[in-house]
Amino acid sequence: MPQEPIKLKILDAEGRVLLTAPAAERVSLVYANRYKSGDRVALEIGAPGQYCMIQFEDTMPPALVYVVKREINFAIPFGEQAGTRNPKSFLGDCHVVRARLATSEEIAARRNLAFNPYDEHGDTGFFPHAEANVETRGEAVFAARNAIDGVYENDAHGIWPYQSWGINRDPEAALTLRFGRKVCVDEIRLTLRADFPHDSWWTHATVRFDDGSSEVLTLRRTGETQRFPISPRTVESLTLCELKKADDPSPFPALTQIEAWGKEA
Repeated sequence: MPQEPIKLKILDAEGRVLLTAPAAERVSLVYANRYKSGDRVALEIGAPGQYCMIQFEDTMPPALVYVVKREINFAIPFGEQAGTRNPKSFLGDCHVVRARLATSEEIAARRNLAFNPYDEHGDTGFFPHAEANVETRGEAVFAARNAIDGVYENDAHGIWPYQSWGINRDPEAALTLRFGRKVCVDEIRLTLRADFPHDSWWTHATVRFDDGSSEVLTLRRTGETQRFPISPRTVESLTLCELKKADDPSPFPALTQIEAWGKEA
């Protein structure tokens, strides 16, 4: 049985269509122009609740996302927002944009359910999505979305590839990861920012799940990814919170990546 087709478009700031292609199960656009501020990539799907493999920029990796709206948009980053992206991305006058429906094998595989380098602030209409109650000075290089973009360089801080989730020294800081549907999570992995001695680190962190359960993680002063197998549970979201800073002079602990490993429920 054929799957419902999808459609890709390039739109400008006023919503005018700059380029589109016939709907299909696999779509590719070659946009032979320079992007302008306000331009965006739009993906249309036949019905909400579809798994799609998207690659909205050819220098960035593809990502398996769950789409809950008929149309989703990805804003081409300019200015401060561009500082969290590869400086080679979105430049020049030739851009390849790709999207397709995910295969059943891709959907069923155990994977990092948190990975989404195309996440943005607000109600994006696709998941996973990261949000936080605080981001240092509201700057893009310290936004929650940086913690799920798959960039692990962590021995400095600031613009790409050193973007991170910064907590503005707030002991009540919390990051929430939303999946948009039920998933079964069996492992959490954290990569702390490790720009020592500028950075501090957390000795403990709590992961609270929307099913009411929680896990307390004991962390080390290291730039390596720290893995925490947990009892599998079916959830739609989790929150990293109750972050206990180490007793050291630096006031700047931060998170480079959070991973939630598991499968679709």
